[in-house]
Amino acid sequence: MADKFKRHDRDRPYLNVLDFLSEEKTFLSIVVVGLIIAATSTTNANLAMWIGFFFAAYAAVANDSIQSLGTFIESNKAKKWWILWLFIGGIFLITVTFSYIYFDGDVTYQRLTNPDGTTDYPHPDKFTFFQVIAPLVLLILTRLKMPVSTTFLLLSVFSANTSGITSVILKSWSGYLLAFVVSFFVWYLSYNTIRKYFKSRKHSNYWVPLQWAVSGALWATWVMQDGANIAVYLPREQSFLQFTIFALTIFFGLGLLFYLRGDKIQGVVSEKTRVSDIRAATLIDLSYVILLIYKLFISTVPMSTTWVFLGIIGGREIAISISRKKKGNKHKKRATRMIAKDFLYAMIGLLVSIVLAASGNAAIRKEIFQSFTNLFT
Repeated sequence: MADKFKRHDRDRPYLNVLDFLSEEKTFLSIVVVGLIIAATSTTNANLAMWIGFFFAAYAAVANDSIQSLGTFIESNKAKKWWILWLFIGGIFLITVTFSYIYFDGDVTYQRLTNPDGTTDYPHPDKFTFFQVIAPLVLLILTRLKMPVSTTFLLLSVFSANTSGITSVILKSWSGYLLAFVVSFFVWYLSYNTIRKYFKSRKHSNYWVPLQWAVSGALWATWVMQDGANIAVYLPREQSFLQFTIFALTIFFGLGLLFYLRGDKIQGVVSEKTRVSDIRAATLIDLSYVILLIYKLFISTVPMSTTWVFLGIIGGREIAISISRKKKGNKHKKRATRMIAKDFLYAMIGLLVSIVLAASGNAAIRKEIFQSFTNLFT
C-alpha cells in the first residue's frame, strides 16, 4: 500500500513542489526578506557593500564546505562540533591575518589583482542589484544540494570584462580535467592495496592527527584561493575595522556551519563510497590539497576549487566502480549517474553566473552580444 502511494505521488509532481514549499518555508521567507533588503540597499554603496558581504560570507562557506570541509565533517561525526569549529576557525584567522599583514590590507593573497597592480575585478563605486543578490542565488542552489562554483557565481558579477570570466573558466576546467585524471589513476592503480589495508573498519590512531593535519592544510589553501569570493565585496585594501568584521563574520559563520554539520549540501559528500572512513577521507583531501597548491602557485588567476574537488571525487568514483570485481554494471551506472549529476549542477551554476554577470554589467552584455554576432556572421 505504501509503495502504491509513493508511485501515485511520483505521478503528481506538484505534490513534491508543495512539500518543498512547506518544508522550506522558513528558508524561503529568509530569501524573500534578503531580496527586499538587497533591492533597497543599492541606493547606498556602503550599505550595499556590507549587505552583499554578509550574504556572501555565509553562502560561499556553506556551498564550499563540501569540497574543503565535507570529508572532514563526514569522517568526524563522533567529535563535538565546537572542537571542529575552533580548529578550522583558528586556521582561517591565521591564514587571512597573514595575508592582511603581508599584502598591506589585501586578504585574498592577490587573487583579485594582477602582478602589475591592475585588476579585472574592480571594487565598484555603486553596487548593482545583481551583485548584491548573487550570494542569495548561491544560497538557493546550495539548498538544492547543487555543488556550484562560488568563484563563477560571485566573481563574475564583478568582472570588468569577459576576459576576467574566461580566464577563470579555463583555469577551472583544466583543474577539473587534471584532478579527474590524477584521482582516477591513483585510486585505480592502488585499489587492491587500499582495499586490502582498509578492509577492516578499525584504523590506527595515527590516522586521526594525520587527517587533521591534511584537512587543516587543505582548508588554509582553500582560504588562499576562495577567500577572494567573499572579500570581493570589500575594498581591495581593507582597513583594520573592515578586516576585523570580515574575519569575525566568517569565523562565527563557520561555527554555525559546524553546528549544522554541513547542512543540506553535505549530502553531496555523504553519498560517495566510504567517505566516512577517515583513511579514505585523508587520501581524498591529500590529493586535493596537492592539486590546489600546484594551481595556487602557477597563476594568481582565481579558480573554481569546486571543479577541482568534483574532478577528484569523480575520478575516484569511476576508478572504484571499474576496479570492483562484482558482477553486473550496477556500481558503474551508479557512479556515472552521480558524476554526471554533479557535473550538470556545476554547469548550471556556470550558466547562472554568466546570466547574472551579463544582467548587471553592460560591458559584459555588449561583449557577449558581439561574440554571438561574430559567430553567426
